[in-house]
Amino acid sequence: MSDASILVGKGAEQIRLQGRYANRHGLVAGATGTGKTVTLMVLAEGFSRMGVPVFIADAKGDIAGLAAAGSPHPKIDERIETIGIEHYVQEPNPVVLWDLWGDLGHPVRTTVTEIGPVLMARMLELNETQEGVLNVAFRVADENGLLLLDFKDLRALLAHVAEHRKEISGEYGLVSTASIGAIQRALLRLETDGAERFFGEPALALTDLMRQDLSGRGIINVLAAEQLILKPKLYSTFLLWLLSELFEQLPEVGDADTPKLVFFFDEAHLLFDDCPPALQDRVEQVVRLIRSKGVGVYFCSQNPDDVPDEVLGQLGNRVQHALRAFTPRDQKAVRAAAETFVPNPAIDVEQAITTLGVGEALVSMLADKGVPQPVDQALIAPPRCRMGVLSAEERAAVRSRSPIGPKYDQAVDRESAHEMLARQAAAAAEAAARAQAQAEADAQAEASARTSAPRPERRSNRQSAGEAMLKSTLRSIGTTLGRELSRGLLGGLFGKRGR
Repeated sequence: MSDASILVGKGAEQIRLQGRYANRHGLVAGATGTGKTVTLMVLAEGFSRMGVPVFIADAKGDIAGLAAAGSPHPKIDERIETIGIEHYVQEPNPVVLWDLWGDLGHPVRTTVTEIGPVLMARMLELNETQEGVLNVAFRVADENGLLLLDFKDLRALLAHVAEHRKEISGEYGLVSTASIGAIQRALLRLETDGAERFFGEPALALTDLMRQDLSGRGIINVLAAEQLILKPKLYSTFLLWLLSELFEQLPEVGDADTPKLVFFFDEAHLLFDDCPPALQDRVEQVVRLIRSKGVGVYFCSQNPDDVPDEVLGQLGNRVQHALRAFTPRDQKAVRAAAETFVPNPAIDVEQAITTLGVGEALVSMLADKGVPQPVDQALIAPPRCRMGVLSAEERAAVRSRSPIGPKYDQAVDRESAHEMLARQAAAAAEAAARAQAQAEADAQAEASARTSAPRPERRSNRQSAGEAMLKSTLRSIGTTLGRELSRGLLGGLFGKRGR
């Protein structure tokens, strides 16, 4: 391992990123084709040589070139000499390839429970009412000990909530069938995109992202994101979940000579587009506090204004590649980018941003006591790895050498909410069938008892002529006597008139 610093490039003099300030986060910005990917490679392999593990998303497929050695080229030789790079050797880096779908790398999985209702609602693009119903469903699962691992479990839970919505609504608030139906349709859309493969076991263990090889170099974890980037909600939700898990699980380490892990968030604008205020507050909180856990977060985007000011203000290490000011919005972005740097009297920053060549950048790093240095216009150092994609055979070879492949390549499906609810439904159906059979048996026994019992002798209802005459005489006497008694009582109560 080299000294705890990374040679980023050279302006008036060599510019280095100090390891002890690498957890103060950073930003790499610039228009497409200006050299952002090369800068990311330089930083990633620099951290690896420092012994720091890295996690980085590969949005275009060329970041995976970190796993292969670079090739000699006259322009590279010229840049090495100009910058004054010593002991430059073109070499591969220790790389582990990951893929949410398991095609271009080891599968990345987590459970529905670990994602939680807030991030799941963002992934499913639910409205506020539907998110509330999803929160209720998760609460029901927690209180009933239902383990949510994959889509089957979540789908079974929603069916259970729909079946018992009256009781659940009485306890937690209104749960409508319309909202449940909307959530189920959103799950179907996500499943059609193949996202159901992201949920399950074995779930990703953070310790497997924070490893070193036998020589002490940090492992570079490369996530294949060429297809994932086309599903921005899923992409941003996954990376935000990963960042949140690091924040929740890692212990405080204070100020260290090097970070424990560096996390690169490419296409950062996808995280903040249409981001609910509560979620944006969460991102800001995580970025502000995670550096005390020894994690550095580096956002990569085309424009600095893609990142909210509250987050941008926490990014101490800056590399700004060229921006093109073709529209009023572009011009505004250039001015905003220029204002984020510590001024340098020798450089017109706003002018320089629009005239930078490929492989050039305006750079400002944190120096002693964490103070940002004045911006400098620099040539970016060349990476030692390949600046290009890996072939399918090379990917397969890298994957076969991975020591964690046997742990993640085979999915595990243990008993969870789907099986538990299915068993409960089967038991309830069996109990209902037994009750129905018993009721039918009791009814049949009662019918048989009525059929076999002797019939009682029926008495005639017809009256003789003498009985009829006697009853008629008694009714007549009773009616006459009743009228006389009534008149006597009424006369006594009100008195006779005319007296």
